[in-house]
Amino acid sequence: MIDDPRQFLNALFDAAVNAARAEVCLAGRLPAPPKGRTVVIGAGKAAAAMAAAVEAQWHGDLSGLVVTPYGHEVPTRRIEVVQASHPVPDEAGTRGARRILDAVKGLTEDDLVLCLISGGGSALLALPAPGVALEDKQAVTRALLRSGATIHEMNCVRKHLSAIKGGRLGAAAAPARVATLAISDVPGDDISVIASGPTVADPSTREEALALIARYHIDAPLSVLEHLQNPASETPKPGDPSLFGVTAEIIATPQDSLQAAANLAREHGVTPVVLGDTVEGEARDVALVHAAVAREIAQHGRLATPPAVIFSGGETTVTLRGSDGSGGRNQEFLLALASALLGTPGIHALACDTDGIDGFSKAAGAVIDPTTPERAAAAGINLRDALERQDSGGFFATLNDAIVTGPTRTNVNDFRVILITAKH
Repeated sequence: MIDDPRQFLNALFDAAVNAARAEVCLAGRLPAPPKGRTVVIGAGKAAAAMAAAVEAQWHGDLSGLVVTPYGHEVPTRRIEVVQASHPVPDEAGTRGARRILDAVKGLTEDDLVLCLISGGGSALLALPAPGVALEDKQAVTRALLRSGATIHEMNCVRKHLSAIKGGRLGAAAAPARVATLAISDVPGDDISVIASGPTVADPSTREEALALIARYHIDAPLSVLEHLQNPASETPKPGDPSLFGVTAEIIATPQDSLQAAANLAREHGVTPVVLGDTVEGEARDVALVHAAVAREIAQHGRLATPPAVIFSGGETTVTLRGSDGSGGRNQEFLLALASALLGTPGIHALACDTDGIDGFSKAAGAVIDPTTPERAAAAGINLRDALERQDSGGFFATLNDAIVTGPTRTNVNDFRVILITAKH
């Protein structure tokens, strides 16, 4: 019996985030110290926390530099933490990326480069390729973010506009040994996509990047198009000898976090139904599917007998349509879910980004319950009109249903959970 559904949903979210914290997932995963120097580099929302965890567990000398978004820093003693902009890159990210690239040059076979990457690293390692201005890369990034492109697609383009991503950082570190440890925020856990794979071979091509710009009608600056048309813009491919000294390991995944939350649900006598950690698509379309599954459980006991919880992860998209609304993909998912359920009794839900930031809002996400439509109407808000205006952030803030955690300093993508308390 769940006495407080909202408290239970929050506990499930906490379990998911805690499973991906740097101090947890780095334990026992560090390589042996080398004969020579150890240089720590990295970028992402978890970069500073990962650097601090390395310092706490490392035996021997080390130095280095990691880049993390503004507000994600943690105290470190030997590894410098630089802050930069995310999701649109800025000059601080460019300076940090250039310093990281310089830090791995001139090393020997006796040296070790420990690379710590996590979601957000692509925007933070903002070192444009020669001939591409930062403002041009910023323009393309903004357009891609608004287009509904997936993270795989965005990072394909960003790799080919970079002087450091798509394996170029790994190649620059040769002949030193490079050990990459990654916290995955991408559906499928493709390490070449996490932070745009700065140290690993890139199977995507510049032709694919050009095709994506055309597909999403991106008004790319001339410098970007000219660069992508040049064969020199191609990234290191699998089998490239400059990457023979690179190893890469994923130390935390969205599936790990879903499993941690599912285990907690079982401990409370609630049956978990895990739909998977690779759910993609428009947030409002994904919500319709989740609503249908929730009704099947609530009305017919199919898939599971209540009390039950539906879990899913991955990364949905939101195609902006010129709206002035606020929010992010998790809040849009919930607004669409509330619209589809229309107060169905006994169904509560939470959707949050595990990094603590949903889109451009200050909230990690939000919660809904059977009273959401009624409370919205009492507050003078039309639920479906708010969805059409894409103002999920304003909607949940008004109802005091937004979840504000601040940066969690990790990132295993979206976390969605729907609780069905009883059969109706």
